[in-house]
Parts: sequence; structure tokens; C-alpha cells
Amino acid sequence: MSLSVQFQILPEQVEDQAFLKSRIQQELGLKSDDFTFEWKKRSIDARKRQIKLNCSFDVYLKGEFPLKDNYFEPKDCSQQKAIAIIGAGPAGLYAALRCLEVGIKPIVFERGKDVRSRRRDLAKLNKEGIVNAESNYCFGEGGAGTYSDGKLYTRSKKRGDVEKALRWFVHFGAEKDILVDAHPHIGTNKLPNIIVAMREEIIKYGGEVRFESKLTDLKIENGAIKAIEINGSEWFQFDNVILATGHSARDVFELLHSRGVKIEAKPFALGVRIEHTQDLIDSIQYHGRLNDDFVPPASYSLVTQVDGRGVYSFCMCPGGIVAPCATEQEEVVTNGWSPSKRNNPYSNSGIVVSVSPSDFPGKENDPFICLNFQKEIEKRAWELAGKTQRVPAQRMLDFVQRKKSKDFPRSSYQPGIVSVEMDEVFPKFIADRLRQAFKDFGNKMKGYLTNDAVLHAPESRTSSPISIPRNSETLEHIEISGLYPCAEGAGYAGGIISAAIDGMKCVDAIVEKYKDEN
Repeated sequence: MSLSVQFQILPEQVEDQAFLKSRIQQELGLKSDDFTFEWKKRSIDARKRQIKLNCSFDVYLKGEFPLKDNYFEPKDCSQQKAIAIIGAGPAGLYAALRCLEVGIKPIVFERGKDVRSRRRDLAKLNKEGIVNAESNYCFGEGGAGTYSDGKLYTRSKKRGDVEKALRWFVHFGAEKDILVDAHPHIGTNKLPNIIVAMREEIIKYGGEVRFESKLTDLKIENGAIKAIEINGSEWFQFDNVILATGHSARDVFELLHSRGVKIEAKPFALGVRIEHTQDLIDSIQYHGRLNDDFVPPASYSLVTQVDGRGVYSFCMCPGGIVAPCATEQEEVVTNGWSPSKRNNPYSNSGIVVSVSPSDFPGKENDPFICLNFQKEIEKRAWELAGKTQRVPAQRMLDFVQRKKSKDFPRSSYQPGIVSVEMDEVFPKFIADRLRQAFKDFGNKMKGYLTNDAVLHAPESRTSSPISIPRNSETLEHIEISGLYPCAEGAGYAGGIISAAIDGMKCVDAIVEKYKDEN
């Protein structure tokens, strides 16, 4: 049985194996140095000027060894009962992988293209401002996370599930560091190969993955799912359908509503994506320590309350890029991503304000009220940017002081930026809270409130503005048997790992139902 130990070290000591072994021996009071060790967890502590790393290790004495990695054990499912999985994002892929473990054949229908073909459509979006409505940063193999960062941090309390989800990523090619780091990150440059490996495994063990296969209709009889229509022409019979379509599949919400399937308006958040230089954020967070090979590019997490409403940072990307994430031509949407090394010269983060159905008196019961507001802001941004994929932009201090920006220091947003006052993009209840939040954040992080920072608008796809209600025990839709609303698009997850876990949970719920039926 392994021992565990934790202590703090200096960042420059992290690679010194002899020092770490000596320190472990000292901390555990071991008489012999005949032991091995491996990292368990690692996080940076930059609260004081002397930056340190919090470390924990598993230690194996003579004759003891780490357990063999048996976290993924697939079976041949080619001849087994099949279920439909709509969407090949993290929820859909992990649902399919879980199917291989429990003996169910997964058939994945993905509206977008495979991960490599998708890259060409992203190039057109970045360079020419042309949006492919079925292949973009949100739609396609791997989902939104594949080409928009690959952060794996989750607040999920079920550590066993989190550990399994992370180890599956390692099994398919991710670095083992994601099992150790407090805020694990794979990177947009590495995720595509991992996603391909997952797909190949699904196919190898009898599953199917079909691209450019869009859900266009459902057949529901006597309160149960019976079949799905793909691409408006071909019907497939299924008794169980996992709906893992993501937060931007607006046509799916419309389809469900038209077929009488209950959906509900849901709170989400809306704001801007702000870009600073990474050197500035490093200087603030690391007390002036710059260009240091021993500490990672600094991140931040900010939150404040303004007039009873939360304003907070979202999807912070150190050393990252601001990306165009529209799913239709006549809208502008921003997001951010980082490569694995997080070595771009700029950092970016969403700064967003909570929005609720109650913000629209008299319309709270309209399931589309928050979605329509989201669409309205994105369409307005497109119009203000000259009906292009350029993005409305304003320097931060100019925004706080209500001045239009005359020029800009830079922007990593490839389609380009155009000077617009954020008060033209957002209604007063959003703009005023953002303005006060930036003042608050400037007090928390000295130097954060600067005119060298550039706001890009809008950051609007933080989460789904619609939820698809499901039974908390069976995970089926509250009214439709066999329909499993899943992950971000249904309102039950927020990020790659939590979505992946929800995909696995939906498969487990199907397994339980089969047990009851037998």
C-alpha cells in the first residue's frame, strides 16, 4: 500500500528528482532510500512574494508498485443492442466510450465534420470571415472544447468520476500532467489527435461515428422515443437517444419545442472577452516576477457583486488567442483558447454578467426568452461591426470613462476589430455592471484596470440559455422515455470534464433501465 506525503517547494526545485526524493524521505522519516514516488497533485501558491508549489506524492516502498492503469477496458460491441448519441463533443464521445465498457453499441451522429476537415472551415472563418453553420468552433468532432482551449478543470465533487475521465484522456494520448495539475489543460494543438484516437477506438470495438449527420426530427409515440431523422431524409429506429448537442445547437431546441417536448428558459451569462498582455498578468500575479521558466503563465479568477448580481471571469486563457465562435453568418461571438504551452504574448478571459429569465418581466415562461436575448446581442454586434466577422472593441479604461477608443494596442482576434462603444452593444443593466466590475477588479489586481486592455464583444456562449428538464434518478426527459438530455446543451454540465462525466452517467442510467426491463 502506498504512502502519501505533501509539502511545499520552490518552483525551481520541481525537476530536481534527487532533492524531491531526499525531502520525501525526510518528511516520512524513512530510514532507507529504497523507494519510488510519483506526483499526485501540484498547484502554485503565489499569495506571497516568495512563490511556492504545493506538492503531494504517492510513495512506494521496496516491492510496491503503482497500480496498473485499467481505467478503460472496452469490449466488442458490434453485435450488441445499439443506442443513438447525438453529438460528438466530450459528452457524446465519453458516452460512446462508456458504451464500449458496458456492452452497448454506440452510434454517434455528428452534424459537423471530422476534427481535421473541420480545421479548414475554421481557417476560412478566421481569414475570410466566412461562417460554416455546420462546421465551426462549436460544431464538429470533439465539440467546442477541441479548438477552443481544452481546459479540464471542474468543480465536480465526484472525484472518482473526475479521475476516470482524466485517465481516459491520458489513455488516448494526453500528458500525465493533467492527473497532477490543479487546473489541468491539454491545449488546442494537442486535442485533435486525442479526439481521433477516441473515435478510432469506438469504431475498432464495434461502434459507429457518422459525420455531417444532423438531427432533423424525432418520432415520439405514447411518451417514448421511437426513431430519429437525420439530414431530413433518413430515419433510424432507437429506443434510447442521448442528446449531447451542446449549448449552441439552437435548431435542436426549436425541434424539441415543435414536437411538444418540454424545454425551459435558463439563466446564463453575457459580457466581453478582455485581452491583456501576458507579461502584465504575470507581473500582477507573481509580484513582478517575469520571464521565469519555473512558473507557468499566470491566470486569474475574479468575481464581484454589482447591484445584487454576479459579475465574474469565465474561461480564462493564459498565453491565449481570442477566437471567432459564431455559428451563423449574421452574428458575432467571441471565445478564447490557449495552446498547450500557453506561450502566446497575450492573455484573455470572459468577463460576464449573470442573466436570468426574471430580467424579462412578463416573459419568464417563454422558453426562448434568454436565447432570443442572446441572439439579439450577437446580431447587434455583427451590425455594429459592419456586418462582418470583425468584433466590436473598446479599450477598458475608455469603456469605464465612457469614451470611444481612437486606436488599439493590438488584438489577437484574427478577423479584425472595429471601434464601438460597449454601451451600443449591451443594454444598461449589463454595461453598467461591467463598468463597476472592472473598477472592483482593478482594486483586487493592481494594474488590471488599464487602457492597454482591449474588450471584445460579445462573450455570449458561456452556457446554454435553455435547459431540457430530466428525471434526476433515471436521467430521462421528464416526459419522454428513452430521451436522455445530456451535458451543456441540456443545462447539466459546464466544461469538458463535467460534460464527459454526464455522458457516462447517461449510459449508466440506460444500463440500469435494461436491468429493470430484464
